[in-house]
Amino acid sequence: MRLAALLAALRPVLPLVLGLSLGCSLSLLRASWSQNGGEDQCLGAVGRPRPLAGGALPEVADGRLGPGHEDFRPRIVPYYRDPNKPYKKVLRTRYIQTELGFHERLFVAVLTSKATLNTLAVAVNKTVAHHFSRLLYFTGLRSAKVPHGMVLVAHGDERPIWLMYETMNYIHQHFGSDYDWFYIMQDDTYAQAEQVKALVTHLSINQDVYLGRAEEFIGGDEQARYCHGGFGYLISRSLLLKLHPHLDSCRNEILSVRPDEWLGRCIIDFLGITCVSQLQGQNYHTYELAKNTEPEKEEEEEFQAALAVHPVSDMTLMYRLHKHFSRIQLDRAYQEIQDLQMQIRNLTSLTPAGEVGLTWPVGINSPFLPKSRFEVISWDYFTEQHLFSCPDGSPKCELLGASKADVSEIIESALEQLNSRYQPLLRFSKRQLLNGYRRFDPTRGMEYTLDLLLEAVTQKGHSHVLAKRVSLVRPLSKVEIIPMPYVTEATRVQLVLPLTVQDLDFVANFLDMFAMNTLDTHDNALLTLLFIYHPYDAQRVSQVDVFAGVKAMVGELEKRYAEVKIPWISVKTEVPSQVKLMDIVSKKHPVDTLFFLASVWTEINMEFLNRCRMNTISNWQVFFPVHFQEFNPALVYRGEQTASSTTDFLRDGHFDRHSFAEACFYNSDYMTARTKLAADILDRDEVLESMEVFDVFLHYSGLHLFRAVEPGLVQKYALRSCNPRLSEELYHRCVLSNLEGLASRSHLAMALFEQEQANST
Repeated sequence: MRLAALLAALRPVLPLVLGLSLGCSLSLLRASWSQNGGEDQCLGAVGRPRPLAGGALPEVADGRLGPGHEDFRPRIVPYYRDPNKPYKKVLRTRYIQTELGFHERLFVAVLTSKATLNTLAVAVNKTVAHHFSRLLYFTGLRSAKVPHGMVLVAHGDERPIWLMYETMNYIHQHFGSDYDWFYIMQDDTYAQAEQVKALVTHLSINQDVYLGRAEEFIGGDEQARYCHGGFGYLISRSLLLKLHPHLDSCRNEILSVRPDEWLGRCIIDFLGITCVSQLQGQNYHTYELAKNTEPEKEEEEEFQAALAVHPVSDMTLMYRLHKHFSRIQLDRAYQEIQDLQMQIRNLTSLTPAGEVGLTWPVGINSPFLPKSRFEVISWDYFTEQHLFSCPDGSPKCELLGASKADVSEIIESALEQLNSRYQPLLRFSKRQLLNGYRRFDPTRGMEYTLDLLLEAVTQKGHSHVLAKRVSLVRPLSKVEIIPMPYVTEATRVQLVLPLTVQDLDFVANFLDMFAMNTLDTHDNALLTLLFIYHPYDAQRVSQVDVFAGVKAMVGELEKRYAEVKIPWISVKTEVPSQVKLMDIVSKKHPVDTLFFLASVWTEINMEFLNRCRMNTISNWQVFFPVHFQEFNPALVYRGEQTASSTTDFLRDGHFDRHSFAEACFYNSDYMTARTKLAADILDRDEVLESMEVFDVFLHYSGLHLFRAVEPGLVQKYALRSCNPRLSEELYHRCVLSNLEGLASRSHLAMALFEQEQANST
């Protein structure tokens, strides 16, 4: 009875006791197995530790790894510099891809001659040159006149073998360390650029490649082949590096009439590499044109798949070939799009959303879904003559330029799509565009909705007028990264500040901000003042100098900052033309000077100066920032406290798009554009009074004009003085800038409302 009662009491805890006992037993057994046999069983045949379970290595008694495995434990090497040795600054490369050893993909060399430089070479340049990142033309002429848009290397010897020898030397010397592949072709060869670029992406750069149309040597070894120069050939960088030391020997020892045979024999004799037409699963397809060939009528599969076509006898044939192969590529692209759309339709039914989740057009992102009313993308209404959402804010403006071309093209596309869908049963023609709407969706592109009044004609000739609504999308194409020249934030900025008598009240604030944000921070920026005297003030300058106070402020700054010199230039004129003033300043500075043309209301800061340096590129781009203009505080706040936080100031002003007073540009670019302007206007200096620096760059330079809002360039409210002697357009822009800078519409409406209430009482 007692035993039964004891078992009944222990039964609830019996599983716990058994589990603890089993766990302790297993742990003791595992410990005995791992320690059994001592250290000898952990050593391999040469006495090195064997890895334990999980790949870990056993440690010896002092806690370190066994002999021969020191490299697997990280070691911290403290930095030490010998104080007796002079410190040398480490020079980093300009581009990170240079430091990492990256190379560009493909370099293209075109061999041309005196007879074909202005014909076939120009045709090659117009058809395929824009597809390659780097393409050079090589000729044996001494002083050849280079056609526009071509980079020509003249060797000075028209012998074919010598031209090939000098070309290979030049490529190795200037581009051997920058490119992985080198494609060499003649100017009587048409090459499909995109196909050649796709070919090199599928080839390994670790092999010595000599790829082209393999031809047998006349009377030579049957196994050896050279690449026919007329169809182009591809050489890898590793092959070029190995070939270069033997070029001199090949020139002296190998006799040949054809340059491609000479190069092929050189590669075979010294490197033992023969030309191949197939490599790593890739085929180099070529096609030899017969005389009087019509490219449009060629239907052979070999012709359709050719990477290179030879010989091309004239420019017209080159353009016809380019048109034909472009049409083939376009048809392939359209067919591929249709196949992908069909696959998407078939797979949509298997998704959780089903066919309801299929977007239109198929394969294009679905429309943007706003999360609040502030994110709703508005539609712009237009007709064939007018646009009802104008850039200047007016309710209606004439449809011109790119907008008119866009509307015409989209209507033609809508008619083409309708006719392709309903023909031959119906044929549509446009009578009128009733309504047009468009909006830009950043997730998919430009969307259009058109209400068209159409005339539909049946096969029997019956016609009927009907209205039909169509929707179209111009999708965003493939995003491309445009390479830009290298710039740095270390460039010195030369500030130029023109001053008139009306600006004297604002100079003190400008100089204080300049001293605080540039001189105190030791920013690489200099200042030049331009004093603009009226002829009456210039005559009295010896008695009363209107700029004496400004000169005293400059003297105080130079005393406070001993290493700083602020020069000034005095100019006498009744019409302070921006171009004439820059002509004076430009002559007094080096050509590589980076100018920042400022206004007296500008508050200089380091953030903007860095953007000025980065956005201005010599011989490439000039920068015209749109400053932020604060509103009149008397109208905005009406006696209330102004915005306290820096994040609120953007609500109390606007970006003044009428002002072009601020500009960043290089002196060399200005001098180039100014020279073209001088040749155009001859001696009519009065034309300069109607122009600004922006107009000079816009009309007389091929540079990019970067015009963008600049939140770091903030100006306090001030009523500008508009000179009526300037041109009508400049005076009108100045007046508009003053009017729009008063206050926003809501602030003006509130001020008028309060004034009416005050008058009524």
